[in-house]
Amino acid sequence: MKILLFASAYNGMCQRMHKELEEENHRVSIELSSNENQMLRAVEEFQPELILCPFLKHAVPERIWRHHLCLIIHPGIEGDRGPSSLDWAIQSKVTTWGVTLLQADAEMDAGDIWDTQQFDLREASKASLYRREVISTAVSMVKNLLHHSLLDSHFKPRPLDYDNPYVKGQFLPLMRQDSRQINWAQDTTEIIVRKINAADSFPGVLDTIAGNAVHLFGAKAEPRFHNAPPGKILGHRDGAICRATIDGSVWIRQLKMAQKGEQRFFKLASMQVIKQQFDNADSFSELKAIPSAVQNDIKVQILGGVAYITFDFYNGAMNTEQCHELLAHLRELRENPEVRVITLMGGDEFWSNGIHLNCIQAAADPARESWRNINAIDDVVQELINMTNKLTVAALRNNAGAGGAIMPLACDKVFARDRVVLNPHYITMGLFGSEYWTYLLPRRVGTTKAKELTESGLPLLAVKAHKFGMVDKVLCEEWNVYHTLLQQECESLAANENFFRLVERKQQTRLQDESERPLESYRHNELQKMKAIFDNPQSTYHHLRYNFVYKISCNQTPARLVYRDMEMEKMESDKVAESA
Repeated sequence: MKILLFASAYNGMCQRMHKELEEENHRVSIELSSNENQMLRAVEEFQPELILCPFLKHAVPERIWRHHLCLIIHPGIEGDRGPSSLDWAIQSKVTTWGVTLLQADAEMDAGDIWDTQQFDLREASKASLYRREVISTAVSMVKNLLHHSLLDSHFKPRPLDYDNPYVKGQFLPLMRQDSRQINWAQDTTEIIVRKINAADSFPGVLDTIAGNAVHLFGAKAEPRFHNAPPGKILGHRDGAICRATIDGSVWIRQLKMAQKGEQRFFKLASMQVIKQQFDNADSFSELKAIPSAVQNDIKVQILGGVAYITFDFYNGAMNTEQCHELLAHLRELRENPEVRVITLMGGDEFWSNGIHLNCIQAAADPARESWRNINAIDDVVQELINMTNKLTVAALRNNAGAGGAIMPLACDKVFARDRVVLNPHYITMGLFGSEYWTYLLPRRVGTTKAKELTESGLPLLAVKAHKFGMVDKVLCEEWNVYHTLLQQECESLAANENFFRLVERKQQTRLQDESERPLESYRHNELQKMKAIFDNPQSTYHHLRYNFVYKISCNQTPARLVYRDMEMEKMESDKVAESA
């Protein structure tokens, strides 16, 4: 089937939907423009049999939905309408939520219902719920649509009926800051965390810290009670700040300064914003680092000879200092005789997305910080490649991109959670890339496929990565089941009676590879290209990074997302050749 996706961005939902549909042999094209004429042009050129809107912030033009089956994926239960569905659900403390597949209509979110499914609403941020439950549920509904509803001649979508007692949703307006506001003198820790969760990752909760207007992101409840005025900053850790509440305290991982006139800001670690952007930064100079079992970006747990190392960096981005800290932990584990297997878990939301573009943009010299950051992450990858006294596992339980999708290949085994999306390329940020990809990727998939993956700028599902050789095994998508199966796989490696033989074979392979071409030469060649890009103020990297950090849309669909009929193009090319 020819399926056109209308989306406001090629986000995680759109990427997953795109690749899931292609996996089932549908021809998929994507249109990201909100311009009505461009949307009409996309329909006329592609002639879709179905239009899906997985992530759309604007209305579908009537001239399209009147003449084409156009279905909207709405992140809410049946009857729910409005642009802040998840926000209201989280803040209202509902325990069950859902996704609804509805037909585009003149009235926003009020079209006929094709399907609706529900899920338990975890105590988590809006972004986390969207990435895990909403996307997974939406994909399930679309597959059900394609496999059953559209094939059933008797199936008819039902109109939205608020008189039906089973319809629990309602229209709710855009949630504004007055509904999100924290009252530090009255709100408990649980209420504060819930408010920030409902605003994550956009727009954040507007608040003030020592007279500075900021948006708050990334909240974690700290149960320890502190005898301090509510709202007071008690200390910091991993760049996060800890603020007192009436019944404990709360960690705030990220801040974003509120817009000042024409001056716009972007998210950074809380302490970085305080030090770099507060007018009264000096008044916070006495803040101390404090211990916490809650706010701890890097955690190590050793079970059955396996060290599970979690590096839960915000949004998966790894700045220079975080890379240094991760490297130190790896080196410490390397010397631990009780550990046979080191399993890299990534974070709770992303495995890794490579270098930290926001920190680079905020640096006094972005080119220099880009160079520091890429070298720091290369050091981590180098340590993994040379970890010849242990077996290493990359547990790809979440999406990964750029260098974060290459780093797992430095491990001996890659065990991915089913339906995880990988973006093993750098081209969309105007970079050649490093992380030893010119050594690691061809070794796994071959030179031809490595070239295709890095030049296409497209994502791929874990199942496809397994087919290509990037992933050794794909485990169950269900979160808890995946972790159970992962532990079994890792403990099996640690207890393998041939463990030392496997390690010896690994050492011999590394020596053989080194004799054929030194590892350092791969890094040198990659970094030579990267430095030329960093040092060129006119390189597209600096422009693309700026747009990424400030969320500036290109207002057009990249050519790589528009469906190309290769057979038709070949026929036309042959005709041109014949006429010549």
